[in-house]
Amino acid sequence: MLTLPVDRQRISSIAHSHHPVAAPISGVTMNRLLRRADRQPAARVLDLGCGAGAWALQALAHYPDGHADGVDISPYALENAVTAAAERGLADRFTPHQRDARTYVPDGDYDLVLCVGSTHAFGGFGGTLEGAGRHVNADGVLLVGEGFWQVPPTPEALAALDAEPADLTDLAGLVDAAEQAGWTPVYAHVSDAAEWDDYEWSWIGSLTGWALDNPGHPDAAEALAAARQHRDQWLRGYRHILGFVTLVLRRV
Repeated sequence: MLTLPVDRQRISSIAHSHHPVAAPISGVTMNRLLRRADRQPAARVLDLGCGAGAWALQALAHYPDGHADGVDISPYALENAVTAAAERGLADRFTPHQRDARTYVPDGDYDLVLCVGSTHAFGGFGGTLEGAGRHVNADGVLLVGEGFWQVPPTPEALAALDAEPADLTDLAGLVDAAEQAGWTPVYAHVSDAAEWDDYEWSWIGSLTGWALDNPGHPDAAEALAAARQHRDQWLRGYRHILGFVTLVLRRV
């Protein structure tokens, strides 16, 4: 996988600064998925692995009387989330929690639980359905974004991702896994090539730009090398092979 400098959380925050969704999803798609979640105006929202808070804050725009809790291990990401909440006038409706998503203990249940691009926090898709799903109330929605094989992975893709073929399934396999765990999709979005390209170039460009703008920083050379490595892994490895789907799930 991608090798980052010593301060991984800080550098990752820099890399995502121009694509705070931290997944290959456009703003238009995010809003469509939140509309499909179809929660009440006073919805309680939980974003596990919230990063800079893009999903949680946009959910609050859809649910004007709601409140969101954002959980992440990165202090840099949460600092960005708090700043963004203040800029959008949502500071009183967003509460950050710096901790491992697996150890988060809420003060009640949630109408909408989000885990998009952060299923690694629970050890994968199955663990996310169980771990994140326990925070969803009886009539609630679990919105999960996860990778899958669009086509059988090549040796180059597996090497770039440091993965085995069995680490992911195809899209049908993901849906089957959700239903076996007691969830069923009421909507889904498969990220298209344009969303993937925008996400990857934004990640690479943010990290590269930061390194070029801060040549004297002790992490600059390593950040630039990491951006180049990631670019090669993507272009020569998993582009058009690794897919990403965001599932809007309800209990069966």
